[in-house]
Amino acid sequence: MEPEDTAQSSPVTSRHVAKGVGTTLLSRLGAVIELVSQPLYVAMFGLASFGIYTVLWAAVNLFENVFDLGMTSAMQRTVPQAKDDRDAVASLRAAMILGLGPCTLVAALCVIFAPQIAPLLNVAESDRALLVPSIRLFAWALPLWAFVEIATSALRARHLFGAEIRLRIVWEQVIRLVLAAILYFAGLGLTGLFIAHMTSLFITVLLSIRLLSRHYVLRHMTEGPVFGTMFADTAKAGLSVLPANMVGRLFGDAPAIVLNLLIPGANGASAAALYTIGRKISSVVQLVRVAFVYVLAPLASSALRHDINHVRTIYAYATRLITAVVTPLALVLSAATIPMLAVFGHGANAAQGAVVLLILARGIEAILGPSVPILQVVSGYGRQIVASIVGLAGACAVAAVAIPLSPLTGMAGAVGIGFLISSAIPMAQLRIHDGLHPFDGGFRRVLVRAVGISLVALAIALPATLLHEAIALPICVIVGLTAMWCSCRFALQRPDRESLGKTARKLRLV
Repeated sequence: MEPEDTAQSSPVTSRHVAKGVGTTLLSRLGAVIELVSQPLYVAMFGLASFGIYTVLWAAVNLFENVFDLGMTSAMQRTVPQAKDDRDAVASLRAAMILGLGPCTLVAALCVIFAPQIAPLLNVAESDRALLVPSIRLFAWALPLWAFVEIATSALRARHLFGAEIRLRIVWEQVIRLVLAAILYFAGLGLTGLFIAHMTSLFITVLLSIRLLSRHYVLRHMTEGPVFGTMFADTAKAGLSVLPANMVGRLFGDAPAIVLNLLIPGANGASAAALYTIGRKISSVVQLVRVAFVYVLAPLASSALRHDINHVRTIYAYATRLITAVVTPLALVLSAATIPMLAVFGHGANAAQGAVVLLILARGIEAILGPSVPILQVVSGYGRQIVASIVGLAGACAVAAVAIPLSPLTGMAGAVGIGFLISSAIPMAQLRIHDGLHPFDGGFRRVLVRAVGISLVALAIALPATLLHEAIALPICVIVGLTAMWCSCRFALQRPDRESLGKTARKLRLV
């Protein structure tokens, strides 16, 4: 049976956005599992040794975002606008060729030059002997991860936003944690963590292929010209967003690598681990933004086929919903940083300032964030580069001043500034060039009420953080969830709440 054409024949509405965001949030819960697994990794391997793993995985993510040539974003534009299944598969084939080829080549070079790369990294002396074999093994995570990213992007382009749930939660995260624990107790130490990571990635690749076969007619891969129109369109779409993707990944993964390179010895590895811990805590806020980014790009591309007013509607709706959820989440999470860092063990509290800065920056970025995927599909290719360049330049300028004063907090502040610039500029571009902005009549109501509810929640959560973390964390979780419910119930207008469907009824939002 051939996969059905999932292109939307009817106009895209806020209901489509809400449905897609819900399933995508589930698929991104792997980030929450990482937040749980990281204290266990630190307990098993130590902060400095865990820092080696974080630096190498950050490097894989960074290289993947550069050398996949933007293919994970390209399909969000080309597949929804494909004429038929053959064109959709042609776009997928082009993305695999353009994305996997360079990543495989870079992985091979890293294997060959591992002895030259290893001395650049700062690690504890006891871990020095592990570096070369670890680099040679982990280099092959690059093409594996590129395949997973491209495959899951292809599924999202078909509006299958929940297809990643089992992949990212069960195989990519849970199995990795279980295997790492087994290999650790088997005496393999840190090497066991790298083996567990590679094994979980390989399993995820196999399952990704199975999912692709359900929703794409893969036999078309061998039909038609390889370097045809869809190849050119996919390459153009990918390269146009590549600078923005690179900057986004630089903000995410480069700081840990830079801190490791700047700070000598075991302290460099520990600093990288602490920044990664802080970034993962702030990623709880980022989950909301990422869910909307994943959903809005293909939906906006489909909506554009009908009327730009449909794009305007979903843009404003997404901004209102994000504001209602993220405002209480960011403020309560900022208050909970002390007990959360205590879970990671002694020394993790040094990251508190950095974590608070990242959380608040992520919160504001999330509210501005819907502009980025909207810009990618409705505006000119050249405009997408501006925000990336200016945001990166701003972050580098702040980093040059702040990092010498306080490496960890200074890096977080610089990255936060970059987040805000890179999100604010696309919003301004959409307003100026396309006449689109999300601040309709309902936004002010949502903002005022969400901020009021969040400040009350913050006043309750802050005293609770003085208690032992075993007591403080559950209190903060309850306060945060209650604040988010109140914000959605009393800040959002009834049509917005009704668009959440069964979820709204189960949570008594309507």
